[in-house]
Amino acid sequence: MSQSTTTAPPEQQRGAGAPAPAKADAPLGSGLKQRHLSMIALGGVIGAGLFVGSGAGIAAAGPSIVLAYAVSGLLVMFVMRMLGEMSAANPASGSFSVHADRAIGPWAGFTAGWMFWTLLVVGVAIEAIGAAHILAGWLPGTPSWMWVLVLMVVFTVANLGAVARFGEFEFWFAALKIGAIALFLGLGVLAVLGLLPGTSSPGAGNLLHDGGFLPNGVDGLLVGLLASVVAYGGLETVTIAAAESEDPVKGVAKAVRTTMWRIAIVYVGSMLVIVTLLPWNDPAVTEHGPYAATLDHLGIPAAGQIMNVVILIALLSAMNANIYGSSRMAYSLVARGQGPKALGKVSGGVPRRAVLASAGFGFVTVLLSYWYPDTLFAWLLNMVGGVILIVWGFIAVSQFVLRRRLEREAPEKLVVKMWGFPYLTWVALAGVVGVLVLMALGEDTRTQVVFTGGLTAALAATGYAMQRRAARD
Repeated sequence: MSQSTTTAPPEQQRGAGAPAPAKADAPLGSGLKQRHLSMIALGGVIGAGLFVGSGAGIAAAGPSIVLAYAVSGLLVMFVMRMLGEMSAANPASGSFSVHADRAIGPWAGFTAGWMFWTLLVVGVAIEAIGAAHILAGWLPGTPSWMWVLVLMVVFTVANLGAVARFGEFEFWFAALKIGAIALFLGLGVLAVLGLLPGTSSPGAGNLLHDGGFLPNGVDGLLVGLLASVVAYGGLETVTIAAAESEDPVKGVAKAVRTTMWRIAIVYVGSMLVIVTLLPWNDPAVTEHGPYAATLDHLGIPAAGQIMNVVILIALLSAMNANIYGSSRMAYSLVARGQGPKALGKVSGGVPRRAVLASAGFGFVTVLLSYWYPDTLFAWLLNMVGGVILIVWGFIAVSQFVLRRRLEREAPEKLVVKMWGFPYLTWVALAGVVGVLVLMALGEDTRTQVVFTGGLTAALAATGYAMQRRAARD
């Protein structure tokens, strides 16, 4: 996509042999303000996976979960820095899909784009089901399907409006999540230091006792590493949203530059507070979630319900962001001739047909979870299990190619630069491959690698066939 992010990618921006783009009747809007992007970037790192999913990682890795989150966080920093470099140079609503298209070829953009779209719409189903479960628990007698329907309608309507409406939803969701995590960290640090009334400092006892820092050895650390990688998903949305901001280059540059301290404070800091205050093998960590268990330990009244509110906000935020991100990815693919042309229509600065298609597929996925929880829905979950790692791999390869090209043709566009290029790019790519290998070796994650590999191969073959056909025409 061109430097002006409000139009479909021009012909010269696509790889050789790309299909002819569909003509959009109007450009995308540019209603996101810097405050929207800043809060999307800040809130995007705080999801339900952190509040709930981290419990399984702690149970497996023990105190070494801090190391697992630090290592995977370093990988994410590299990935976001590479993505930031490319997105600041050429902002695009298709983000890494557009960059892969330009760097590797249309087949790569097609594969990365539709894989990520699939991940997002399946994510909509997971989040809608989780949010409905919480709401039904608060209002006994109300069916979960009713809440799913209400939530799907609300966020579909929100995304059908001007992009500023999406920005406002995410702004306030992010503000609430950030406030909750800041309060948790503040209370936790005071308790660790023994300054919170009614508590005494635990010292390093919970970090070193009950098996030590690595109670389950390297195997436990690897399980924690895999759990932490999944928790980091979602940061990519800010580079998609930046394309509809008032100043895309400045917006994405600022968002990416703050990634390091956000990861260090929110993820690594939270894990350190939790395993310092609680024994890693406390059953409450997995039964109630690590954050609720910690608040209970500190004697905070109604800790479980407080965390349910925070988790609900995180789920609603993710639903909103996933409908937005999937619709923009679909629009970008269509604009490059890699999807149904009917989805390329834009009105009022919004690709409304792409929004409806993405939300509609998400709702179908919800129905599959009710009708076939152990077959079709389980198959979908396994299919997207390793998608984010494949996307990260495309990002690393694309950045390596495009950095060389930018240095030759337009060095002034390198507003954000990948650190230690090309060495850290290779380190990041090796890290992605390493995590995939670990998943293939693990009994619980091998199926995800097989299913994700099958999806990747099918999309790559389809994209390559389309590329060859376009080259012949």
